[in-house]
Amino acid sequence: MSADGVTPIPLLAASIRLNAVPQAVAATRLFVRHNLTLWGLEEHVETATLIMSELATNAVQASITDAQPTTKATSTDAVIGAQLRAVEASLFVEVYDRTSAVPVRSYPDHDAEGGRGLLLVDVFAKQWNIHHSSVGGKIVWAELPLGFPLEPSACIYEHTPLVLPRGLRATYSADEHQTRRALLDRLLTTTILADMAARMTDAI
Repeated sequence: MSADGVTPIPLLAASIRLNAVPQAVAATRLFVRHNLTLWGLEEHVETATLIMSELATNAVQASITDAQPTTKATSTDAVIGAQLRAVEASLFVEVYDRTSAVPVRSYPDHDAEGGRGLLLVDVFAKQWNIHHSSVGGKIVWAELPLGFPLEPSACIYEHTPLVLPRGLRATYSADEHQTRRALLDRLLTTTILADMAARMTDAI
């Protein structure tokens, strides 16, 4: 089969870089709702928002812990990245932070107010894992089943910018650049792998 005869796999993708401050978690929830609505995947908003919120919370906490003690409260040097990908029959929720610290499941008491983040991800995600980026840091990702294969027609939508409060979006810096590279690397690598798998299936 020639390259001209290959139909690219349908793909929807969006990413955002945010300063690693507590308010970034709410911004990632807006990011999920905004993009899944644009993509016509509203039925997945609730679950994807829950997972994104948990992963972003962990990323912000890891970034703040990693910061210098004198700047913990106000530092905007650290950046987290959030990414959504819909490819084939799956939706991927991905969050990057610059630390190598691996999130750990906790098993809180029934009356505890928090600590259930990764347990919730376990319940709602088809699978989740950690990808250590070649540029440093890590991406924690979770896969959600769409329930149907993505159609090429779904990939045509009108782009509408997401409006966020001033100071949340990361401005260009070394950390922002590293975050952008890590998310793009993850996007390209996993999409190429999915494309290769689809071509192999077509060839059988």
